[in-house]
Amino acid sequence: MEEKKFDLNSLIGFVLLGAIMLWWMYTNQPTPEELEAEKNKKTEQVQEEIVPLNNTSSNTSEKIVQATDSLSLVKAKNQLGVFAYNASLSDAETIIENEVLKLVISNKGGQIKEALIKNYVTYDSLPLYMIKDNNASFNINFGTSDNRTLNTKDLLFEPTLTTNGENQVLSMKLKVSEDKFLEYRYEIKPTEYMVDFNIRSQGLNTSINTSQQVILDWNLEGYRHEKSIRYENQQTEMYYEKEDENIDYLSVGGEDDAEEIDVNWVAFKQHFFSTILISEKAFEKANLASKSLVEDEEIDTTHTKAFYLRAPLALEGGELNYNMNWYIGPNDYQILKKYDRNIKEVVNLGWGIFGYINRLVFIPVFNFLQGFIGNYGLIIILLTIVVRIFMSPLVYKSYLSSAKMKVLKPEMEEINKRLPGKENAMKRQQETMALQSKAGVSPLAGCIPAVLQMPVFFALFRFFPSNIDLRQKGFLWADDLSAYDSVFELPFNIPMYGSHISLFPILASIAIFFYMRMSQSQQMNMQQPTQEGMPDMQKMMKMMMYFSPVMMLIFFNMYASSLSLYYFVSNLLTITIMLIIKNYIIDEDKIHAKIQENKKKPKKEGKFRQRLNEAMKQAQEQQAQQKKRK
Repeated sequence: MEEKKFDLNSLIGFVLLGAIMLWWMYTNQPTPEELEAEKNKKTEQVQEEIVPLNNTSSNTSEKIVQATDSLSLVKAKNQLGVFAYNASLSDAETIIENEVLKLVISNKGGQIKEALIKNYVTYDSLPLYMIKDNNASFNINFGTSDNRTLNTKDLLFEPTLTTNGENQVLSMKLKVSEDKFLEYRYEIKPTEYMVDFNIRSQGLNTSINTSQQVILDWNLEGYRHEKSIRYENQQTEMYYEKEDENIDYLSVGGEDDAEEIDVNWVAFKQHFFSTILISEKAFEKANLASKSLVEDEEIDTTHTKAFYLRAPLALEGGELNYNMNWYIGPNDYQILKKYDRNIKEVVNLGWGIFGYINRLVFIPVFNFLQGFIGNYGLIIILLTIVVRIFMSPLVYKSYLSSAKMKVLKPEMEEINKRLPGKENAMKRQQETMALQSKAGVSPLAGCIPAVLQMPVFFALFRFFPSNIDLRQKGFLWADDLSAYDSVFELPFNIPMYGSHISLFPILASIAIFFYMRMSQSQQMNMQQPTQEGMPDMQKMMKMMMYFSPVMMLIFFNMYASSLSLYYFVSNLLTITIMLIIKNYIIDEDKIHAKIQENKKKPKKEGKFRQRLNEAMKQAQEQQAQQKKRK
């Protein structure tokens, strides 16, 4: 075998080839400008990897990992398909605001991340946020043409902020290409709590699976804003307008829901502030739910209730097109009634006649007084005086009827003595009614004025707790007329009463005790003598005289101090009016003379009285026949 020898020519050839290669690489290396351009190109390719949300929790934040190489882009495309177009965007935020409202919109989900209501603060003087720290989620769930199921809350939207006159306009686009996208459009006007909000898609009919339902999910956990979380929770509820424009609401206590109803708007209403989603086109077959988050008032001090809306969105030609509005602001009746969508009904002024009285009487009178009086405690006192002046004729009528019955009482007692026993009950009643008719006295005359005053009582029971103008306005020792007026904190909690002592409910309870004591004396004059076999009404009335003040003391301890102030002043004024009527207006001698004069006059019985007398006469005859058979 021939031995190989070292080849010098081959070595020289390899060295020359290496030198030529090094020269070529040196002469073709990129310039500094080319290196900077390459760096920018790589930056454009950087994108973020999105980890899907856990669908069971609307408040779980998703981790967004910034991509560092082309592998992340591939992973995002595998995960999101064509909806990975915006994957290179950052999870940035855009602010739109005016004089009354500030909204922070996140690229992630294109949704409101923070909603701050300006010019208001919480009970502990902190900024008043309706949305913050992931307490709310707005999401659209949809299927894609390549069999994926995506949630907008996981995806990145591209923001574009412009102006439309004085309005700020923010367009948030979830793109699949430059001219194909899902858009959320926000437009905020100066000094307005109402924000225009549109959802529309363009060119997505081939990207969205039109055979799969597109679902809107909106939920929010309401923050505590007021002094008493128990009282605030009682006033926190979900309102909604059905497609027939009737207003309904879910129960304020515990859990409640409504399934597959058509709604025009849904309000997550807290005591004095609301977040309302209004749609020009009704949400069909929507599911609503609310749940109280306050189980222990000592522990659960951050949130009041959780609200949920789930509704399918209709596609038109494979595209979405919904014109909506957000109302994020105070439950101020004067502000809400400016809008033609009936959202003023979230202010609970009472149903039926109670609401009419508040809208037509008390709100205009209160606003009139508010125009030139700055002290809201004085406004309540003046409003109470106005109410009692207008109610005084009814008090007079009631007291006059009582005085007439007092004059007739000896004669009615004489009838009872003359016709004793159960067997004479019908005849005794008939003669008593005949005496009253002849004298021109009706026992109902004293009841009717009291009944007519009840709508005013219940209307004001709704008016004061719903009036946001009283919020954080002080009077005397009460620092907030919309909350309880604590003068002493107890070291323990009393069930139903609380862990504090409020003074206005104590004063109102004392006033109502003396009022009921005077009223009881008045009603005893009107009360017919107790008949055999009938319950003793005097004992029942005496029990109520003690029971009612105790109930007011217990239940009103947590209520708005404005309401207790009204009842205190109202009862004092009523007592004063009754004393004036009794001592300076009513003359029992003149009443007695008038009754005697009425007895001499022929009295024509009304048709109702005639029918009643005939019925009693027939009953008396039947009773007599039954006795004969025995």
